[in-house]
Amino acid sequence: MSLRKNLRAELEAPEELRRFGSGWIAGVLGFALALGALFLVFILRQPALLGMPELSALHSQSLLKPILFATMIAAFFCGTLSLTLRDKKLLGTLTIVITLVASLWGAMPQIGDLTGGHRVFFGLDFFIINVIFGGVLFIPLERIFPHRAEQPVFRGEWREDLFYYFISSMLVQVLTFTTLAPSTALVATGSFNDLRQWVGGLPFVIQIIAIMALTDFVQYWVHRAFHRVPFLWKFHAVHHSAKSMDWIAGARMHFLEIIVLRAATATPAFVLGFTESALQTYLLIVYVYSTFVHANLNWNLGIFERFLVTPRFHHWHHGLEKEAIDVNFAIHFPLYDRLFGTYHMPEDRWPKGYGIGGHPVPTGYWQQFLYPFRRTK
Repeated sequence: MSLRKNLRAELEAPEELRRFGSGWIAGVLGFALALGALFLVFILRQPALLGMPELSALHSQSLLKPILFATMIAAFFCGTLSLTLRDKKLLGTLTIVITLVASLWGAMPQIGDLTGGHRVFFGLDFFIINVIFGGVLFIPLERIFPHRAEQPVFRGEWREDLFYYFISSMLVQVLTFTTLAPSTALVATGSFNDLRQWVGGLPFVIQIIAIMALTDFVQYWVHRAFHRVPFLWKFHAVHHSAKSMDWIAGARMHFLEIIVLRAATATPAFVLGFTESALQTYLLIVYVYSTFVHANLNWNLGIFERFLVTPRFHHWHHGLEKEAIDVNFAIHFPLYDRLFGTYHMPEDRWPKGYGIGGHPVPTGYWQQFLYPFRRTK
């Protein structure tokens, strides 16, 4: 069996081989930390190419090197622990090997900046922050409060969804440019200067609420169009093809849909002149909130479910049952679904399954990328 297949078998080991004390938890954690350390070395050596300018403060040696050092120590410890406890030594061995490679490469003299001074960059640091932040926050919550207790961390198709995270993070510059291009052109006309000045002067909290309400209204109709227009649905079907719901399932989205959806929702927010601090705060809320509503959490939030989108609300949007088709389009506020007749929230019930009837969307990132452009037989 190849290394790749062996590694997959270890990561997706059955429940009885993943119990506490088996070395599996230490092995998986160490493997993830080792890869994180290797990526951090990439960023340290080529910050202009592999890091987002907005995260440039993290690229300084005074901040990133201590993080890298601590990550390597933790990875090495976990790898050693896994080797000691686990019968199969693959995870522990890979963890230690990758950690040693990262440490040796990090200690080598700097060769220079390969970017040649141009401003192209890839968001490797953004990917690491997304995965580490999302995983550390939501994986324990999903283990403690699972909606589906039998669903493992490495459920089916987890690798595809992680790759979606990777692609959208690495191409963050392309996504940002295409998202902001319409609003940049509109702002340049100067037609909205008075309105922008008034909106920018609103209290910070009011701006956050206004951005959420405005973007949710726009996204409701864009989202609904992706369900109702056959050509658009083929793109959105990729997102709905996930057969399991968890913190990483929301990353599965066709690249072109990301561009359309973000441009449609970002344009009014930027054109109206909300302050940069309000927009940055909203973006953080969106990232966390999107992860939260897709998560494998069994929380019933009572009265809050009347006013805010919750996991149960959004899980019904992804439900496989007939009653779950074309419902619950809102991202933040269920009010829009109530107003426009698409609200569906059966009391104390969850969908029995997720995905699309017949599961027509193929598996694998590149097959799914090409799916909307193929003729339906």
